[in-house]
Amino acid sequence: MEFLDKLGKKASEAYKITADKTGKLAKETKLKFKIGDLRTKISDLYEEIGKKVYEAHIREDEEEKDGIKEELKSLCVKIDVLSDEIEDLLKQCLELKDRKQCKNCYTEMDKEYEYCPKCGAKQDDDEESREVIEKVNNEEKEQEENNNDNSKNLEKTITVESNVENNDKDEEEE
Repeated sequence: MEFLDKLGKKASEAYKITADKTGKLAKETKLKFKIGDLRTKISDLYEEIGKKVYEAHIREDEEEKDGIKEELKSLCVKIDVLSDEIEDLLKQCLELKDRKQCKNCYTEMDKEYEYCPKCGAKQDDDEESREVIEKVNNEEKEQEENNNDNSKNLEKTITVESNVENNDKDEEEE
């Protein structure tokens, strides 16, 4: 019986590991598909920008050229937004694989590396900076809670004092 229990536990562990890896692969595939879709949208915007630039080149009316410049700015902002979204999705893909990217040469590497294997650049310890940010956020929350408690206590004090004043006035009138 003990053998079957051990076998069942091992099978269960193997299933969990496989399910976890499969889930990560599925998420990564979805992210990569979305990245491809966003890159296609960016390519379409580049094409549209090219057409607008050519139209501005062949037109002689300065007012129309100014209008096209505004359209170009708008299209460039759209590209910026899509590029930022792609960057976020790429970071999510790296997280799924427990990897990070070199801040200098953008090489993908294991999270525990302190130096980039390609360029040798020292990697900032993101974990430490996250802990510092979390500590500051917690301190701010505590301060806010203390301020809320103090304001509640002040309100109670004011209420009690006003009740005492009202009672004193009532007693004087009698």
